[in-house]
Amino acid sequence: MQSPINFLTVEEYLKAEESSDIRHEYLGGQIFAMAGASEEHNLIAGNIYALLRPHLRGSSCRAFISDMKVKVKTEKADIFYYPDIVVTCDPQDNERYFKTCPNLIIEILSASTEITDRREKLVNYRTLKNLQEYVLVSQDEIKVEVYRQDAQENWSVQTLGKGNDLELNSIGLTLTMADIYEDVLTV
Repeated sequence: MQSPINFLTVEEYLKAEESSDIRHEYLGGQIFAMAGASEEHNLIAGNIYALLRPHLRGSSCRAFISDMKVKVKTEKADIFYYPDIVVTCDPQDNERYFKTCPNLIIEILSASTEITDRREKLVNYRTLKNLQEYVLVSQDEIKVEVYRQDAQENWSVQTLGKGNDLELNSIGLTLTMADIYEDVLTV
């Protein structure tokens, strides 16, 4: 006989995360441990964050790296993810441990997270009212995908490679592939 699944309330989850040694994502009462990241993953996330932070200085936008949760409220469940990088420009988005109104979310793809990032997270993140761009960055090749919402709330995808620049319209910043992949892959 299979044992029942124990579901946590949002409050129980948030309280447990404050003292947990490992991060967990939360999907409708269930928690899932997060895997560690590779050197390449960390370098790419660090490269992007290092360029975002000074660009956003003095604006209403704030950038967070890997330990800030994003809350997604769907019709069926409350969800908390830990994106690699999140930018919020809404001054009312001021919860201490999670954000609800991001303008930009960036995920660095890995073998263990790619399917979730491309399917589940893409679908759920697109329900966020303020989200303008969802960016997927490969760590194994020079490839970036940008899912972008236009003024009519339609989503499109753009795939970028070696000869392209990443234009982050949501925050008015352009990154070169050399910026993103510094010390990881040769551009």
